[in-house]
Amino acid sequence: MNDWLLYLAIANLTICAIVGVPLFFGMRKIQKISNIAPTLDRPWPKVSVIVAARNEERDIEAGLCSLLQLDYDELEILVVNDRSTDRTGEILERIASEHPQLTVAHLHELPAGWLGKNHALYYGATRATGELLLFTDADVVMEPTVLRRAVAYMLEREIDHLPMLFEVRMPNWLLESFVVTFSVYLMTYCRPWQCPNPKRAGHIGIGGFNLVRADVYQKIGTHEVIRMRPDDDLKFGKLIKREGFRQELLNGAGLMYVPWYASIRELIVGLEKNAFSGVDYSISYAIFAGVCMLLFNVFPFVAIFITSGMTWYVYGAVVASLWAMGAWAAYHGRARISCCLGFPIAALMFVFIQWRAVMLNLWQDGISWRDTHYSLEELKANKL
Repeated sequence: MNDWLLYLAIANLTICAIVGVPLFFGMRKIQKISNIAPTLDRPWPKVSVIVAARNEERDIEAGLCSLLQLDYDELEILVVNDRSTDRTGEILERIASEHPQLTVAHLHELPAGWLGKNHALYYGATRATGELLLFTDADVVMEPTVLRRAVAYMLEREIDHLPMLFEVRMPNWLLESFVVTFSVYLMTYCRPWQCPNPKRAGHIGIGGFNLVRADVYQKIGTHEVIRMRPDDDLKFGKLIKREGFRQELLNGAGLMYVPWYASIRELIVGLEKNAFSGVDYSISYAIFAGVCMLLFNVFPFVAIFITSGMTWYVYGAVVASLWAMGAWAAYHGRARISCCLGFPIAALMFVFIQWRAVMLNLWQDGISWRDTHYSLEELKANKL
């Protein structure tokens, strides 16, 4: 038994090294937007900011006010109210009456074969007139110079798609710990530091900030290509990278933030829509991924209490490695470093959320998102 646990511990430590070393050096390669000057030695291109909103009355005013305060002259802001049933439409109309640069469109029906958010973004893009398109979320709050810094960097480096990380603000330590652990998983899966290299598979898209050239958006086929993808932001980035366009990721933490979920219940329900799509609707992959998380991200924290000798030391190194990866992610996301200590709890939550989502998606034959049901058959058909 002890020999088996020792071999498992060594395998676990090896995996930590395989994941942790690229994560450490890779994250160091990602530029911080705060280090980029908001200046350009050529005329500023027109930017169209496109926001999809549905039932966002809690946070949309703060997000929109930050967009309206962006220090950027050649700017149009298009908000698409996607069938909201709360006060979102009322709030949008009030703000639009005070700010002529804000255009609001109200959608009352959803065409067949589309997810609501994806269609709303597509609808906004068809009415945009900018050379650059910025797809963002209704609750994202940006510092006034963010867009100038991003556009300057994009043009100087001749980038076609510039997504950006941001600070995720949560109401308590446990939810913040989940974000930190989620960030480790996301960075490990996407390997965004590889984005500029056309020979590497790394890619990423960020729903809160996807800045893309308008002509590139048309060349990749627009949101029509990912019209039924709940993970539209990640697939947007994958599509652009696959089509051979230049992509790079920036870190906007400190100058941009989003208040994500307000409670654990909101988090669990909110991730129902894309937890299954994240494994391409593969039940076996979802089970395998969950077992691996339990074995390599949760069990080590148990093993240090039930093992001894060399096995204990190896598992101690595994625990230290996982905490170090969490601390590194927390540092880059401006979260509390102590949130790395919640790694095993957050990993358990992640497995629960994913397996629950898989069972619900199978039982409901699809996902129910923002009061609309989408069948599993049509979701699976939109592969990328």
